[in-house]
Amino acid sequence: MARSPHYHAAQHMGEGAEPDPYLRPAFPLGDRLRRVVWQACWLLLYRTSPRPLHGWRSMLLRLFGATMGPNCHFYPGSRIWAPWNLHCADQVTAANGAEIYNPAPVTLGSHAILSQDAYLCGATHDYQDPAFPLLAYSMQVGAYAWICARAAVAPGVQVGEGAVLGLASVATRDLDAWTVYAGSPAVAVKPRRPITGAEPPA
Repeated sequence: MARSPHYHAAQHMGEGAEPDPYLRPAFPLGDRLRRVVWQACWLLLYRTSPRPLHGWRSMLLRLFGATMGPNCHFYPGSRIWAPWNLHCADQVTAANGAEIYNPAPVTLGSHAILSQDAYLCGATHDYQDPAFPLLAYSMQVGAYAWICARAAVAPGVQVGEGAVLGLASVATRDLDAWTVYAGSPAVAVKPRRPITGAEPPA
């Protein structure tokens, strides 16, 4: 069954004066201005911060509305499109080059890891609509899940607890808990032993 988008650009933006819908902005002015301010903060204060200062970067994300649990390790080369749509439990890691494109809410569970150049893609476009509106989907990465280096998660895909998405793999469908996936599109290759203290799959 097709998922419903959390955000549909056509429902939030007026027709405006621009006759070509491809040239109309996908987000209201206030949202675009907030992202300009966040981008300046990222360039001047986040990206330039020393690697060990995880608490500093978590503070900056919180100032822009993110929910950050204790001991989160977001490295200076990580990128978050909209901090106000980011919800992290404890000890979440986003390595250098990891990118979270989150026009809609993205939730990362306890001990979830995004390795180098991992990409969570939270939006796409309705290519069947002549206006090509942006569609953004809520996403969740479960506790103890690992998105390996250069792996990508497609819009609206939910990553189960303890799931592993292998190197450079692409998840186009939901990933089951405690299962290792690889390939493009990713397929299940073997089970993963549940981590002590984490809930096993039902």
